[in-house]
Amino acid sequence: MIEANTRDFRAATLALCLGSAMIFANLHVVQSLLPTFAQQFHLTELEASWSLTITILTLGLSLLVYGPLSDALGRKPIMVVTMTGVVLTTLALSQVESYGALLWLRGLQGLFLGGLPAIAIAYMGDEFTRKAVVVAVGVYISANSLGGVTGRMVGGFVGEHFGWAAAFGAMGVLSAVLLVVFVWLLPKSQNFHAKPLHPRHIVQDMHGHLRNPVLLAAYLIAGGNFMIFLNQYSYITFVLAAAPYHLSPHALGLLFLTYLSGTLAAAFSGRITQYFSAPVGMAVGILLLMGGSLLTLIPNLYAIVWGFMVSSLGFFLTHSLASSWVSHHALRARASASSLYLVFYYMGASVGGFVLAPFWAWAGWLGVVVGSLLVYSLTLGCSVWLSVKFTATRDVGNKA
Repeated sequence: MIEANTRDFRAATLALCLGSAMIFANLHVVQSLLPTFAQQFHLTELEASWSLTITILTLGLSLLVYGPLSDALGRKPIMVVTMTGVVLTTLALSQVESYGALLWLRGLQGLFLGGLPAIAIAYMGDEFTRKAVVVAVGVYISANSLGGVTGRMVGGFVGEHFGWAAAFGAMGVLSAVLLVVFVWLLPKSQNFHAKPLHPRHIVQDMHGHLRNPVLLAAYLIAGGNFMIFLNQYSYITFVLAAAPYHLSPHALGLLFLTYLSGTLAAAFSGRITQYFSAPVGMAVGILLLMGGSLLTLIPNLYAIVWGFMVSSLGFFLTHSLASSWVSHHALRARASASSLYLVFYYMGASVGGFVLAPFWAWAGWLGVVVGSLLVYSLTLGCSVWLSVKFTATRDVGNKA
């Protein structure tokens, strides 16, 4: 087993972080380009957002497949094959001329993008000691958000100066380099033991998780929060690209630096549970999401940026606590419970554009904030219910 702070640990952790950054950069590269797509292909805001929505949808669906498949076929081979698919589809995207072709390729790309997120932590569990896993997972999650920021900034900068097709070309070349480094750095599996595929058992485990209200509440929190948080970024790009802000794609890419406040929140989320229960921490995070959303209603660029920083802080705090909650409270098959959490997480994001579209049509950004607060109220209710449930269970345990 690989110990923390050894040469193999550093190589494997760096490889997985670079791979994660590559995946999420490719996923989010289009987000700062949405106004450009709308203008060039004569699309509505909702239609332009499909370039992100369809990728998130297919990524989420693929998570149901790669975990069990890697149990039978191995971790590293599937990660390498799917990452190669990401590189090829990104390069192909730089050559398309129609929006329809772009959507087809983005949908296909989503199927490849799910490979590494579904398997990376399982690889750590196979090869790392328990102490090393705790250290590596925190760094890995930070790489997820940094990859998303990088992709949006590359898309915005290259898209503004050389066109959206060149943005895909640059991302494809960068991804190819990261893939080569990933293959070179990541050690071969030494402790992997193949397990036969049992689809019936997989379905039974999933059904059991969905019938567990403690897990289901966390799934709804994950799906509802990401539904709003991610798609707020999509809609705000149209606000900031128009009067009175007139931000360029490059400047819109810089907006996503607000994610970095969430990176810090994820890193410190574990300490919060020393003072509060995880459900209380989730509720605090959702209240921050609501407060950040309200702050963006001030018609000032700095206020909008601060609003998104507060929202990012709240989102990643809640996300970190909810994902850990699922891992700790799954009665069995923890890996599939975590996979199902990610499915809800990405499925929520994939429908968020449609959920907020009527509110956008009704009252623009004010409508988006109203719709956001309604959904956040539901996820806040779930966190409060979990808190009450957790307190009641703890009190019963103490009396016993």
